[in-house]
Amino acid sequence: MCLIALAFRARPEFELVIATNRDEYHARPTAPAGAWEDAPEVFGGRDLSQGGSWLALSRRGRLACVTNVRRMAVPDPGAPSRGALVSGFVRGNQTAWAFSDEVMDRAMAFAGFNLLLWDGVELRYLNNHPRFVSREVPPGVHVVSNADLDTPWPKTEKLRRAMTAWVAAGNEDEAPLLAALADLTPAADAGLPDTGVGLELERMLSPAFIVSPTYGTRCTTIVALRRDGSARFTEWRFDPSGQPSGRSDAQWRFEREARPS
Repeated sequence: MCLIALAFRARPEFELVIATNRDEYHARPTAPAGAWEDAPEVFGGRDLSQGGSWLALSRRGRLACVTNVRRMAVPDPGAPSRGALVSGFVRGNQTAWAFSDEVMDRAMAFAGFNLLLWDGVELRYLNNHPRFVSREVPPGVHVVSNADLDTPWPKTEKLRRAMTAWVAAGNEDEAPLLAALADLTPAADAGLPDTGVGLELERMLSPAFIVSPTYGTRCTTIVALRRDGSARFTEWRFDPSGQPSGRSDAQWRFEREARPS
């Protein structure tokens, strides 16, 4: 997943709202969002090559999502899967802080990641590039792409404005969020980040919604968690030409369990 906006305790009726795009190679095998066969309490997409996920939510009141950190570096084929951090958290029962503490000792073995963890009480942000960072996320609107949380890239700032306006409007209409996530407009060269991948690739990756034959936006997801314990998860999927190819919807109420001491 490469673009995330979140509103954490920013509206009285919502605990957390997440609006995201997942960008990935089209050839990478992926399961549509749904309940996991080996963990029926978990709902989300599944990376079929490694078994992890980019965004998943447990009916027991746990959520995790991950993006990579963009940098020109040769991937280590032996590095563990970043998606395993998502699946490991939502399938477990550790608090976000305790999981973060456990990840700290092995964080640098992973390729660069941004990881968001919500345990029903705390929202926590983890990053391992250039060094391990773990901190509590304060209430409000936040954005992350392939750099640190709240780094002001053109597409993150556009999405931040859309999420901020949605919070201020106080209604249920998600059309402005979906429009922001579907934005194909590339950033002006002057506003492009320099992540070491070259100008042409920076341009291609600069819109919120990326279309190319080999790599692009595979799905858009909105997750809305209400203070009353109800949850809604909607995923829209797209083919390499950017056309809709499927949709998943789910609604439920959390089945809370005792938190570990």
